[in-house]
Formats: sequence, structure tokens, C-alpha cells
Amino acid sequence: MANLTKKLGKNLKNIRLSKNMSQGDISRITGMDRAYVSRVENGQKNPTLLNLEKIANALEVHVDELIK
Repeated sequence: MANLTKKLGKNLKNIRLSKNMSQGDISRITGMDRAYVSRVENGQKNPTLLNLEKIANALEVHVDELIK
């Protein structure tokens, strides 16, 4: 499970950076705390499916792009 969480975080960061977005941008769009977004990105937090969907929507990608 830890590997999947780290992979999710890495994909989230790569997609976010490719779209020139900050963690604060994701936070503002989703209503999530920026520290939460940071913990997800660093593989320290495993998001719920609802939060994963919110993050994907903020990045304008499908959820599967974050977990592939």
C-alpha cells in the first residue's frame, strides 16, 4: 500500500507541476488544506476516493492518471 501512496503522490506532483500549479492552487480549488495536499503529494497521506476525485478534477485529469 505504501508504494501505491508514494506513486500517487509522485504522479500528483508531476501533473501539478506540468500544469504550472502550486499546492495552494489545488487547495483553493478543492477546499482542502494545503498541508493535506502536501502530505498526499509526499506519500504521507492516503486520500479518500472523494478527495482523490476532487484533486483529479482540480488538475483536469481522470483519477486513473493519478494512480497509474
